[in-house]
Amino acid sequence: MSNPNILFLCTGNSCRSQMAEGILNKLAGDRFTALSAGSIPAGYVHPMAIETMREMGIDISQNRSKSLDVYLGEPLSFIVTVCDDAKEACPVFPGKPITAHWGFEDPAKFEGTDEEKRRIFRKIAGEIERRIQLFLALPEATLSEMEYHQAVKDIGSK
Repeated sequence: MSNPNILFLCTGNSCRSQMAEGILNKLAGDRFTALSAGSIPAGYVHPMAIETMREMGIDISQNRSKSLDVYLGEPLSFIVTVCDDAKEACPVFPGKPITAHWGFEDPAKFEGTDEEKRRIFRKIAGEIERRIQLFLALPEATLSEMEYHQAVKDIGSK
């Protein structure tokens, strides 16, 4: 049996969703398959997202910015929106995947020096990693479907 798919959605699929995909695949690629997409793909992965992930030992340099349309017919277990705009634009996917919103600040919109921007990217990557670790710590086998569904959503408020 294949691993459950988790789709991280953002608007541009250039920063937050790309980092979430890379982090989950590194931490639990043996248990889950992380994917990412955007409602309005930027067409590139942000260089500072690539740099930040490289610092964490994760290579997303070959990733590409994709439209959520790529996954509309795919069986997904979880859909996690990582920005408010994507939450509003999220379509209904077949199979009733568990959905959650984990809102993160957009590091690409931060204005400042390159070093200040790097700090923001690192901060957001750390927040994403912490939420993913909370997700991975959920005792799926001991929770009912409804409790598990709510716990995944609650991670978004942590």
